[in-house]
Amino acid sequence: MSISALVNANAVETLDGQVFPDRSPLRFHRRLPGYEETPLVGAPGLADAMGVGKVLVKDESGRLGLPAFKILGASWATYRALQERLPEGAFGDWETVEDLRERLEPLLPLDLVTATDGNHGRALARVARLLGLGARIFVPEDMAAARREAIAGEGAEVVVVDGTYDEAVERSAAEEGESGLVVSDMSWPGYERIPSWVIEGYSTMLWEIDDELERRGEAGPELVVVQIGVGAFAAAVIRHFRSQQTSRHPKVLGVEPANAACVLRSVAEDRIVSVPGPLDSIMVGLNCGRPSLVAWPSVSRGADVLVAVDDEPAREAMRLMAASGIVSGETGAAGLGGLLELLRGGSSRRQQEEARRALGVNRESRVLLFNSEGATDPDNYRRLVGGAHSSS
Repeated sequence: MSISALVNANAVETLDGQVFPDRSPLRFHRRLPGYEETPLVGAPGLADAMGVGKVLVKDESGRLGLPAFKILGASWATYRALQERLPEGAFGDWETVEDLRERLEPLLPLDLVTATDGNHGRALARVARLLGLGARIFVPEDMAAARREAIAGEGAEVVVVDGTYDEAVERSAAEEGESGLVVSDMSWPGYERIPSWVIEGYSTMLWEIDDELERRGEAGPELVVVQIGVGAFAAAVIRHFRSQQTSRHPKVLGVEPANAACVLRSVAEDRIVSVPGPLDSIMVGLNCGRPSLVAWPSVSRGADVLVAVDDEPAREAMRLMAASGIVSGETGAAGLGGLLELLRGGSSRRQQEEARRALGVNRESRVLLFNSEGATDPDNYRRLVGGAHSSS
């Protein structure tokens, strides 16, 4: 295959030496105001389009009052990091967010700091507001105005960096100190614990999927499709489905933008590499030039197939999601776009059959997709799909 699609020869069915999160993040999130399980939606129209038995979509377009799942990682990582700044046992047996705010008073003034392409930064700003903390969010200069405004609307200071997401990460890293706590979903040498907690936080949605399938008496998926930016979300998904505690180990397909395929290229070279970009895909949450250090061991050995796609498959996937009643932004629809491109790609039936064999799918297969965000840029969503959809 070309560099735009790669079967990972190093993929394994179970991951050894990895820490698999328990349900502690789920128990934490259940205590946050507004917690509800997000829907696991059947999408027969998508199943027909792909020639598979059933498609399930974990719809994260409304998570704890935000249009994306990122608050799961941001809140859990912040909670764990604040625990370390306080005397042992200071949080005690808290019941409400108000209890936490009282216990944090000795740390004030304190800002939560991160870099973002949009969703993680807004999520962290929301966490800061809940806890009575400040927030300083670094963003790349090409971020859409709607996403900047949404972050500022949470009460955060938005700092626009003259450069890319990766350069915003470098700027934010310098803010760590007594009055600044960096809570990033990206990791680098010497900064690994907090991004690991971000990954743990995402496990909540995966436990929810397991619990919902058990309630329905349904089997799990044979194929799981996940979007890849720096790899934190993908690492959470892979760790869950590659855990030795799990009886079924589905194939995993990772999807990236063609000009930001840092994980695909790193897997191809068997080492972490950076891609130069330009990082300007409409799938803005995936416009990352280098994999996360803590996510790399999981994504490099847990993803069976990787595919990098241009923007048009994401646009088509947004419209297909809408036809199934799911509001999906550019990044949220990227997984579907990558899978469709792979299944329909190639110039011959033989190539398409090879893709299906690599993914392990047939007309009876069950496929799990993640709608990782709703219409976070409402104007662009209306241009691409039509209809009036809010980002809140």
